[in-house]
Amino acid sequence: MRIAGATVLLTGVTGGIGGALAAELSARGAQLILTGRRAEALEPLAERYGARTVLADLADSGDVSRLAEEAADADILVANAALPSSGDVLDYTPEQMDRALAVNLRAPAMLARLLAPRMVAAGRGHICFVGSLSGLAATRSASLYTATKFGLRGFSLAFRQDLHGTGVGVSIVQPGFVRDAGMFAETGAPTPGGVRTVSPDQVVKGVARAIERDIAEVNVAPPELKFLARVASQFPGFAERVQRKAGAEKTVDGIVTAQRASR
Repeated sequence: MRIAGATVLLTGVTGGIGGALAAELSARGAQLILTGRRAEALEPLAERYGARTVLADLADSGDVSRLAEEAADADILVANAALPSSGDVLDYTPEQMDRALAVNLRAPAMLARLLAPRMVAAGRGHICFVGSLSGLAATRSASLYTATKFGLRGFSLAFRQDLHGTGVGVSIVQPGFVRDAGMFAETGAPTPGGVRTVSPDQVVKGVARAIERDIAEVNVAPPELKFLARVASQFPGFAERVQRKAGAEKTVDGIVTAQRASR
């Protein structure tokens, strides 16, 4: 799928990696449709990239349906929006859990479902989910976030098979620890065991590569972290012990503390 000349719906543009994604997609010649909850955050981006905007709360099922209607001409969906959702599940209210599940899993899956028929009819299009290596490896105090990322990965890989032969591709891009922008960078937490980070530019290049080459899964992380994530997916009990020895608790505690302060 060529990005140049395509209409791209990008969610999560006002936070973290979203701004870098908008810049890269625009530079590659895409016509952007940007969505978010705050008009004051969207307006400068609309002017900068000549983009259309749609105000929508992805936790609201009605807003998700309306967004799909207003962006029905999208050739490409880049589902990037996500809530951090770290911390002990017992500290979350049922309402907070519902919101995290809605934004991180239901909304991207529903947008894909609603936008795909037009793409299939046209015989071209691409759906790219921005996930996380948390979709491969579970960590302490991330039950809710990990559940949504495991689910997003499963949905993406299976939906890709459903659409095989239609001309519509489906990909998932899973970053590790991202410096300078995004949820991890905002916490200031150390990486466990000194694991290296990746840049926002590496993530957006991974998204572009997944779309243009129709790659099922792109993991954006240093080789050692990719390896550890794969090991963790196969041997979760062993991974628990390795994470404890590597000091993963410090990273998790730093992320949880930062997120509590921002609520």
